[in-house]
Amino acid sequence: MKLIVGLGNPGLDFTHNRHNIGFMCLNHFARTYGIRFEKNQGIARIGRGAVAGDDVILARPQTYMNESGRSVSRLLARFDILLGNLLVIHDDLDLPLGKIRIYHGGGSGGHKGIESIFNEIDSQEFLRLRIGIGRPVPAETTAIDEADIISHVLGDFTDAESQIITRVIPQVTDIILYLLTNGVTAAMNKYN
Repeated sequence: MKLIVGLGNPGLDFTHNRHNIGFMCLNHFARTYGIRFEKNQGIARIGRGAVAGDDVILARPQTYMNESGRSVSRLLARFDILLGNLLVIHDDLDLPLGKIRIYHGGGSGGHKGIESIFNEIDSQEFLRLRIGIGRPVPAETTAIDEADIISHVLGDFTDAESQIITRVIPQVTDIILYLLTNGVTAAMNKYN
């Protein structure tokens, strides 16, 4: 069984935030394959189904982003899922808007949700789909600080950004399917 987790913040106020691209991508994947988020398990909304011959659990943690690890660790334990079968979809400041990278292991890049998962499961050895949201653009006279970063990730996509993201989200669905059917190495070779 595979566990596919989209990271984001719960609640209508966060729906279109850059930080919620993981939720957006997972919602599209679920709609594409007719999977409904019907249950609450492990502090997450989950849906179960079969995709390309694999049993999958799709999960949107209902903790805030910086506590995502609590939900992921509970789901791994509840469904007895190995780390090799965990895929986490999340935003990435260090990738240009709309860039997608498949990543295994490695650091968090300062992403609080990923850091929380690392801490809760005591490992970095799981698969990630990183979706670029870009960094905020500094004003000419000031440097970017932590408040600017927070404002950027918790801000909604602009209309121009939304046009790009609208094209990216279905690509993520294609990549997840390719990962399920062809494996990590083939997917990295094709999409990275």
